[in-house]
Amino acid sequence: MVQTDYVWDPLRRKSVKNTPEEAVRQWFISVLHEGMHVPEHMMGSEVAFRRGAKEYRADIVVYSRQARPLMLVECKRPEVSLSQEVVDQAIRYCNELEVKYIAITNGEKTFLFQRTEDGWQFMQKAPLWEEMI
Repeated sequence: MVQTDYVWDPLRRKSVKNTPEEAVRQWFISVLHEGMHVPEHMMGSEVAFRRGAKEYRADIVVYSRQARPLMLVECKRPEVSLSQEVVDQAIRYCNELEVKYIAITNGEKTFLFQRTEDGWQFMQKAPLWEEMI
């Protein structure tokens, strides 16, 4: 397989530099769209948001029909371990965006969590978009 310097991001509607993390992001966009049936127009890539005075970027945000964030996806390079620190980072972002679901992935492993009354619960199976809304 020939690796190119750029890859098309259907969410940003432009070519972006093909880094290892970007490859994971593009793979997970296809998982969301094809596997979880999330319409492309209900996702955002590299979504900026503020927490206090600090600005952050979420790798992928999935939205409801009312344009409210439903799921935050944190993508890491394949060699990055999906540690508790990575989960905690995603939870901090999620608390700011008030999402119901978190996905963290490095392309080799993916963990999904759902917000419950007791905190964040690990999910065995990815929900379909219609089940999330």
